[in-house]
Amino acid sequence: MDTRSLLRTTGIVIAAGGLLLSGCTSGGSEAASGSASGAASASPSPVPAALRPYYEQKLTWRECGVAGFQCSTMKAPLDYADPGTPDSAKAIDIAVSRRVATGPGKRLGSLVVNPGGPGGSGIGYLQAYAGIGYPAGVRAQYDMVSFDPRGVERSSPVECLSGPEMDRFTQVDQTPDDTAERARLVTAFKEFAAGCQKKAQRVLPHVSTVEAARDMDLLRSVLGDEKLNYVGASYGTFLGATYADLFPGRVGRLVLDGAMDPSRPALELNRDQTAGFETAFRSFAKDCASQPDCPLGQGDPDAVAERLKEFFAKLDAQPIPSGDSVRPLGESLATTGVIAALYDESAWPQLRTSLTDAMNGDGAGLLALADSYYERAPDGKYANLMAANAAVNCLDQPPAFSGPEAVDAALPSFQKASPVFGAGLAWASLNCAYWPVKATGSAKPLAAKGAAPIVVVGTTRDPATPYKWAQGLAAQLDSGTLLTYDGDGHTAYGRGSDCVDTAINRYLLQGAPPPKNKRC
Repeated sequence: MDTRSLLRTTGIVIAAGGLLLSGCTSGGSEAASGSASGAASASPSPVPAALRPYYEQKLTWRECGVAGFQCSTMKAPLDYADPGTPDSAKAIDIAVSRRVATGPGKRLGSLVVNPGGPGGSGIGYLQAYAGIGYPAGVRAQYDMVSFDPRGVERSSPVECLSGPEMDRFTQVDQTPDDTAERARLVTAFKEFAAGCQKKAQRVLPHVSTVEAARDMDLLRSVLGDEKLNYVGASYGTFLGATYADLFPGRVGRLVLDGAMDPSRPALELNRDQTAGFETAFRSFAKDCASQPDCPLGQGDPDAVAERLKEFFAKLDAQPIPSGDSVRPLGESLATTGVIAALYDESAWPQLRTSLTDAMNGDGAGLLALADSYYERAPDGKYANLMAANAAVNCLDQPPAFSGPEAVDAALPSFQKASPVFGAGLAWASLNCAYWPVKATGSAKPLAAKGAAPIVVVGTTRDPATPYKWAQGLAAQLDSGTLLTYDGDGHTAYGRGSDCVDTAINRYLLQGAPPPKNKRC
């Protein structure tokens, strides 16, 4: 998988709080037209006086080393309850990038995009994929814009562990077989949390999705747009839905692709996602068994799954060489590598090859897939995806589990959801139990009452955001419209379905949402 493919398809929603993952100008764009004609919309609420200095700031754009793109820095309050002013110590920097609309056609303002995570770099996604890979008609009429949410990459990033510490962390046994292995896993979670507290104490209590959504309204204003036009993938759908619920009168054209269901608590989200990876794996297993080079042999998906479980068990007992002397391929890294490839069916051939090599004693291919998932560079440095992911997830909801005993009680349901991945994903959900900052959010439905039409997209065999989540979000939103893609992989827009792309492009360019319950 090349970088663009990964950025397109792995708007990762990592198991909540889990061990797995993943020349200057200034001014704004022409105001967006907002909703489809005739659609009712809530009136925008006034900006609080204390926040006006932030809403009235001017962005100064500069070249930023990537041809065709400009970058800027927006100021946002660290704490919206005590905002201070943009030039005070109470402000934080939010990194922003854009590619100006190329024309022809009427300018429709800005289209803000988010790849998910939480923890995914919006700027990286924009510059490597969305700003050059979105349909030409969309790029012609919108300024393509993204930002790194607070706590992510260039925006006051959360840091927790060094590269070597992350290497050790990602190798910790996620399926503990005895008391000693359970203790090591708990210790790893505690050390991760302590590292975050030590290195990111100032920002750690203020990286919630609600705060990121409020930052997005600041961005809308300083871009010069009356309404927010937005495409969010994976976790980006939760960010977008949260925005719509906070600011329904400022909703323009919102696409929420690979949707999350905000009404489901952390335990249910993690168990649902476990079942989603099982569904995706069974699709892979069926395809693999039909290929002459399938390393897991022929037979039905159950037989293929059993062979993968047996291979993971062997790696648990004895890791194999990977080409990295300090990171042999054990069960944890191998599992992550397999999961990474399940996000996009175009990676299935690579997964077959990597599994074949690993079963012959060479773990380099699966290790490379795991590294792509964790955003580990060849020099051993990690992007802050894992740190930001945990920081946001653990703040947005109370922990899925209070301790190892709670995991024990839930293990049967996770293993039922996925015989292959259930145990590992259950234990991965323990991380937030040791988080140093108490959760400020909770699971609840988001209605965005009075908002303009919002398009919610669900893929029937999506591994990371199960289809029922899209159904749930579309039903909760007062103006939600569900667009279904009957297919494999994570998210649907820009992944090869002309039906999906045509429906979304029409909505973005003309304001007309797809008909109710449209299926592609």
